[in-house]
Amino acid sequence: MQPVITSLLDTDLYKFTMWQALLHRHPQTQSEYRFVCRNQPIYPLAELLPEVNAALDHLCTLRFSEDELAYLGSLRFIKSDFIDFLRIFQFQRSFVRAWAEGDQLHIVAQGPQVHVMGFEIFVLAIVNELYFRRFDATAALASGRERLAVKVQQLQDLAQQATLRHPFELFDFGLRRRYSGAWQREVVQTFATQAPQWFKGTSNVLLARDLGLVPIGTMAHEYLQSYQALGVRLRDFQKAALEDWVQEYRGDLGIALTDTVGMDAFLDDFDLYFAKLFDGLRHDSGDPVAWGEKALAHYAKLRIDAHTKRLVFSDGLTLTKALALYRHFGDRTQLGFGIGTHLTNDMGDAPEMKPLNIVMKLVRANGQPVAKLSDTPGKTLCDDETYLAYLRQVFNVGG
Repeated sequence: MQPVITSLLDTDLYKFTMWQALLHRHPQTQSEYRFVCRNQPIYPLAELLPEVNAALDHLCTLRFSEDELAYLGSLRFIKSDFIDFLRIFQFQRSFVRAWAEGDQLHIVAQGPQVHVMGFEIFVLAIVNELYFRRFDATAALASGRERLAVKVQQLQDLAQQATLRHPFELFDFGLRRRYSGAWQREVVQTFATQAPQWFKGTSNVLLARDLGLVPIGTMAHEYLQSYQALGVRLRDFQKAALEDWVQEYRGDLGIALTDTVGMDAFLDDFDLYFAKLFDGLRHDSGDPVAWGEKALAHYAKLRIDAHTKRLVFSDGLTLTKALALYRHFGDRTQLGFGIGTHLTNDMGDAPEMKPLNIVMKLVRANGQPVAKLSDTPGKTLCDDETYLAYLRQVFNVGG
């Protein structure tokens, strides 16, 4: 079988930035990550079990090469001791397990967080690519290229339109649910060469290195969720996570994720101190316009000039939705748009080309449940209803 993953750089930048912070601050944390498919695939994912296990076997043979470490070390926010850790790092096969129950594919990574947190993106990329390999690649790629050309033209048309105060900036966030690694590379290279005025980077560290692009990313939900189980008072977990981030990066990587327990609860903790120290906020659930208006109102209340801050949108965006949000907010603040599946897995209308809605989320840390109270119903992933009820009560979030 042709390997899905051939480089440990073929993952999202925020995996490295969270990894470094947790290695420095909480290296003994034990954690559990669980794979879930939220929609109905054409055929049962359980059929992929032998191939998934083979791909995981291969993943656990990979090491960082010296040139990969040199690239990571060239990023000013990556510290030398973290590079030393990565030099000896190797995924341990005993920390990840895949099995089938009926039609369901189960994958769990469990062990020291600094040894298992990296599995998430690789597992999702593996399942996606193996799933789509069973369908007609020729037809899929032909349709994908037609749709890619339309998107490029949408961006090129921006040059003929009236510009707003702040530019439109697009990022590729499509690694986790990509059609394939080769297709993501083609998509990113196409945008980088044909729409460089608007396309500003990718979350994929390997592609950023190979194509000379800016690697994009700061933190994901798992980082903030981990602090629900790290000994701080639950009501203060967001403040503790943000404070550790500030101390770790001291001005770099300043986009904060807002929806671990919902935007309203986040803004209660995002006081003047944090609002000045962080460059901006990232949206990942709920109504994006309502979210953006709340963010701008919060900056106004704190007497912070919103033109000095950035709002990044990344929740299930299409290019059309991103452009609409740009028209709404582009005169009022700096913006960024991270588009995922719509860029890297938009391969046609055939039923077999419908993207999988798969995630692999942190569900426990140090033996305790952790959870995300998303602003979008259905995004919560937690198997402990008692803990969910308690979390909602502490942050006054409705069910």
